[in-house]
Amino acid sequence: MSLTQVSPDVDNAKPGVFEQARLRAGHIAIPLGTAISLLLIWQIGVRLFEVPTYIAPAPTDVLAVFANDYALLLRNFWPTLIESLSGFAVGNLAAILIAVAFVHSRTVEKAFFPIAVFINTIPILAIAPILVLIFGAGMTAKVVIAALICFFPTLVNMVRGLQSVSPQTLELARILSASKSEIFWKIRLPSSLPFLFSALKIAATTCVIGAIVGEWIGADVGLGALIIDSTFNFRSPLLYATVFVSSGLSVLLFTAVSVAERLVVRW
Repeated sequence: MSLTQVSPDVDNAKPGVFEQARLRAGHIAIPLGTAISLLLIWQIGVRLFEVPTYIAPAPTDVLAVFANDYALLLRNFWPTLIESLSGFAVGNLAAILIAVAFVHSRTVEKAFFPIAVFINTIPILAIAPILVLIFGAGMTAKVVIAALICFFPTLVNMVRGLQSVSPQTLELARILSASKSEIFWKIRLPSSLPFLFSALKIAATTCVIGAIVGEWIGADVGLGALIIDSTFNFRSPLLYATVFVSSGLSVLLFTAVSVAERLVVRW
């Protein structure tokens, strides 16, 4: 064999253990290094230009809040987490059930889909005060707002996923005398899972936004209430720390959905 020839087995060989570890380390190191670099630029810029703390605190000031006001952040974290998870569950469950109804009845879809589109066009900041007036300033209003902001993306993606089955597959199932329930559970639902999880990833972040918006309108506890309080009292380090905690919650929920997708969707 010529020296210039390369064995097909070598070309198609999978990366070794060390190569895979190096690739994983690269996926972590690159964004981590970028984040650290941005924090350093932020720290140096604030100190160099002597920016007042109430306008833009240094990263070290924000870290000091995590150390000194840990209990305050944690006390306001739990209500927002509960509201976000509840809204996530309610909004997505409602969207999935309605999507199933739409797929099985064109009449239902024609009757209610335009209403869903209309509700989705209303800005969440505009509808939030209405929901607070209806449900009060308790947790229910925050859950409804979080559910509402999750609802439409999941509805659209789930309908598309359930309808993504090819006509040939459906015709073959009918020829084999498959019932509607068998077609749904064995054909339509598995085909819709990639679409569903794409929507759930979006909902995992937007449900936190919905909960915080609800807390802005009327709440004594929660990350949204803490953002408003720290803003009006010019406690900028606390404000930035609360924003970071809110972002971290969204990332946590997004990661949980991504892990669930890897476990469920294996094709």
